[in-house]
Amino acid sequence: MIFFNRDEQLENIGNGILDATWAAFPTLARNQIALTWVVYDPPVLVNTGGALTPNAFWDHPVRGFTYRGVERIYPASVVKLFYLVAVNEWLEKGMSQTSKELERALRDMIVDSSNDATSLVVDILSGTTSGPELPTGPFETWKYQRNIVNRYYQSLGWEELETINVCQKTWGDGPYGRERAFVGELLENRNMLTTNAIARLLHSIVGGVAVSSGRSQAMMALLKRTLNDLPSDTEENQVTGFLGGGLPENTQIWSKAGWTSQVRHDAAYIELPEQRPYLLVVFTEGKAQAKSRAILPFVSKLVAEAIANL
Repeated sequence: MIFFNRDEQLENIGNGILDATWAAFPTLARNQIALTWVVYDPPVLVNTGGALTPNAFWDHPVRGFTYRGVERIYPASVVKLFYLVAVNEWLEKGMSQTSKELERALRDMIVDSSNDATSLVVDILSGTTSGPELPTGPFETWKYQRNIVNRYYQSLGWEELETINVCQKTWGDGPYGRERAFVGELLENRNMLTTNAIARLLHSIVGGVAVSSGRSQAMMALLKRTLNDLPSDTEENQVTGFLGGGLPENTQIWSKAGWTSQVRHDAAYIELPEQRPYLLVVFTEGKAQAKSRAILPFVSKLVAEAIANL
């Protein structure tokens, strides 16, 4: 069972938004976009500082819409959301200890989407390090350790997480040595996520039930974006060309974007003034789509307009 209820009103709106997007961007193929959209009708039980118990939160129905939400897609930096939650779980359980360097790396991984910071986080999560290729025996041990994050997510028993793979570092130029061997000759062991899996994880953070209410709030603080005074000296600021780019400046948004030469993705929880909040995950694939800074803001703007008319 998917964590939200399919809903006729949202199905009609969602399909209309997709049709409008394909009309506006004719080179965007039907299989180059995936989307999950969850609406929080009143009484709103998210972003309350973790006021609900996990059971009460998960028992509260929400409605949503998804298109290709179960398709496995390379997530780029959106996977960092999964490493953020896992680190908080490790800290909560005493499996890792916090440090200035870990705090700095978590901030840089989420706020700036630093791949170098993510490398340290994955090392801390798994007790492995990058380096030259390893002999078979030690490499088997290394691979088993590196898959600890996958084992953690499978242990949650969420149907949406059954097909995901979250065990690789994120790279600028790509993996070398044991990391290259681990990804596989044909990259068959790449990170893979679905928009439904991401939506459920983000839903749990926003609901204050990811690890603990305090840790969920700390994660929310890292995910908070500003829509004005955006830095222009960086290649990407995770707002321009992403979901935040289609929203009024007085919107509140918490998000994690991902991009490569082949994909452009974003996952966001959004609060428009005086409107019901919602969660939106949009993935696009293909070289032209990855370059386009217009598709995600276009979809985001249409969703925001639809929310105002619900």
